Amino acid sequence: MKIGIDASRANRQYKSGTEWYSYHLIKELAKIDSKNQYILYTDKPLIDGLSNLTSSQEELKEAKHDFIKGEENAGWQKIISPHNNFRCKIIKQYLPFFWTQLNLSLEMLFHPPDVLFIPAHTLPIIHPRKSVVTIHDIGFIYNQQLYSHKRIESVSPAYVRLLNLLIKIITLGKYGSNVFDYHLWSTKFTLKHAKKIITVSKFSKKEIERTYPTDQNKIQVIYNGYDDKLYQPITKKFSPQLATNSINQILNKYDIKQPYIFYVGRLEKKKNISTLVEAYAIMREKYKNIKHKLVLVGSASHGFDEINYIIQEFNLNNEVILTGWMPEEDMPFIYYGATAFVFPSCYEGFGIPLLQAMACGTPIAASNISAISEIVEDSVLLFDPLDKKNMAEAIAKIIIDNDLQKGLIAKGQRRINYFSQKKNVQETLALLENL
Repeated sequence: MKIGIDASRANRQYKSGTEWYSYHLIKELAKIDSKNQYILYTDKPLIDGLSNLTSSQEELKEAKHDFIKGEENAGWQKIISPHNNFRCKIIKQYLPFFWTQLNLSLEMLFHPPDVLFIPAHTLPIIHPRKSVVTIHDIGFIYNQQLYSHKRIESVSPAYVRLLNLLIKIITLGKYGSNVFDYHLWSTKFTLKHAKKIITVSKFSKKEIERTYPTDQNKIQVIYNGYDDKLYQPITKKFSPQLATNSINQILNKYDIKQPYIFYVGRLEKKKNISTLVEAYAIMREKYKNIKHKLVLVGSASHGFDEINYIIQEFNLNNEVILTGWMPEEDMPFIYYGATAFVFPSCYEGFGIPLLQAMACGTPIAASNISAISEIVEDSVLLFDPLDKKNMAEAIAKIIIDNDLQKGLIAKGQRRINYFSQKKNVQETLALLENL
């Protein structure tokens, strides 16, 4: 069977949740499946470990962009894989913002695979009958104020006006050319036309079924996994002395001083980072003996100006450390060196960093929202994400109480056994093969 996968997100240089989900799923599929043939569709040559699916983290920098001999002009890039059953079709993007709905659709029209798998939300208008899409969550429906309603920008204002007009005409005035409207339209279209939907938690499944008239049998919950070779207790990887040296090396790289608490993910409004910064300020003001820095790891996104304003307003420039995006091979050492990991989101479908923190043995303070409670059960200290004082008290408690830290670590180490990348991919492959 020929399985096509949209690898455009997995191929992004700066990855976060959905990008890492796509990336690790492809890497694991290459390990376990020798039976099917795979085509990865991208808008540019593969980078990182995707062009060499046998490579380790250390070898990624040496990966080359080799093309299949005689097929360079056709856009076929060579992929080294354990079972020699992967290759990449590079579909160039001719118009801004239309790669999925124009370029990928045309590829599906003329060269459809037996099954198309979209790991992140958006099904092309033209697609095979057997198409599967992962919808991670529908937070944009219930938290509209947290998503950008600005029009898609372009170097050409005339192109933006034309794009907006065309979308208005095609959708009979229902949608415009902004990110929020595209989420609305693409989700509705995907749920109607995909053969099967994967979602990442029971919470997300209930939310989708509550919002859209959908056959319950169409949606399957497959929990996310994590890279258990990269994220594991430091005692399994290093001797005590080497562990200390390795942690210090990475912390020095980003000018991070211990002690600290931290968050990882996009620095955007919907992740509730502004409230986290305010809660941190409240905690530092009340508990003078707590000297922990707040480390924010991730790329700036929609709403970052508000986050930065609050940092300035509370005079926290020397207390809040912004590292920017961080390569995944450095991330475990940030977990190892932290007193606690804080996850303040108001809405999540899953939350892969929760798995990473539990796997590394880092105590967690997190929002008491449904999806997080489903994933972590009793292995984290929960707080109300809308209550700054409650969040501040939870963070202070986890910093001060060593016995609480040890208990949460032990519970997290037990809970993490329910999740694995291999299990995620095995269940996904079984779904693809049995459409």
